[in-house]
Amino acid sequence: MNEALLKELVSRVVSEVMGDGPEPASSPACASGGEVPDLSAIDFQRVLGIPEPANPDEYLRIKGRTGARLGVWRAGPRYRTETLMRFRADHAAAMDAVFTDVPQELLDRMGLFTVSTRCQSKDEYLTRPDLGRQFTDETVAELKSKCKLNPDVQIFVSDGLSSTAVAANLADLLPAIMQGLSLNHVNVGTPFFVKYGRVGSEDAVSEILGSKVTVVLLGERPGLVSSESLSAYMVYGGYPGIPEANRTVVSNIHQGGTNPVEAGAHIAELITLMLQQKASGLDLK
Repeated sequence: MNEALLKELVSRVVSEVMGDGPEPASSPACASGGEVPDLSAIDFQRVLGIPEPANPDEYLRIKGRTGARLGVWRAGPRYRTETLMRFRADHAAAMDAVFTDVPQELLDRMGLFTVSTRCQSKDEYLTRPDLGRQFTDETVAELKSKCKLNPDVQIFVSDGLSSTAVAANLADLLPAIMQGLSLNHVNVGTPFFVKYGRVGSEDAVSEILGSKVTVVLLGERPGLVSSESLSAYMVYGGYPGIPEANRTVVSNIHQGGTNPVEAGAHIAELITLMLQQKASGLDLK
């Protein structure tokens, strides 16, 4: 199949999924060599994926309550073309979330300076988790010179496994946390951004800056339902090697899960509780 025929096929499938009917062979997108519509932009929770459902309204109501792939149907023993294309589009979005960088414009707008762990590249970050928890002596000195020392709370942001999650949620999440802590009269340190950071990097930050509570807002491993999920990992009295049971986590922060603004308010209340009880994780009551 040549390129022109392939583009025509893809364009027809996308048009049918969007409910516009078959696109003619003389489609401008196909004829001019342009791009077909972005499948990831289609809300498949509103698409009837099976032919002649007995109760289409109830079917769409159920689909609207989950991001799971319901009613994908088939062509013989195989997935339908649009189902396979949707899978590949979601997989591509997940790959982009891992391998792209957080926009520098966002970090500048949020007033966050950037440091890096010992990882030198994304490939090294993925293959050497230990280096994603450590900082060089130069970075330690930079943090000590630029950040407030011994704060009650130190908050920092890291790309983790999804830069997309940081880009999508940080502008709403971080201000909500800071506002909540300000209302509770909590002494907050200097926020910053860590490139190639793992959850355990917060333990090193706790030791470097002497914070009572340390919080990392980190992009989570993307999936085929969402590549924008962020989590907040919080620890009281952190140190390298602290048991994972001592961490408190608020996860699934994104527009399709826990709203970033609501999550920010909740995180601020949890931090205040940790300071009061001097505990986190399983020890927090």
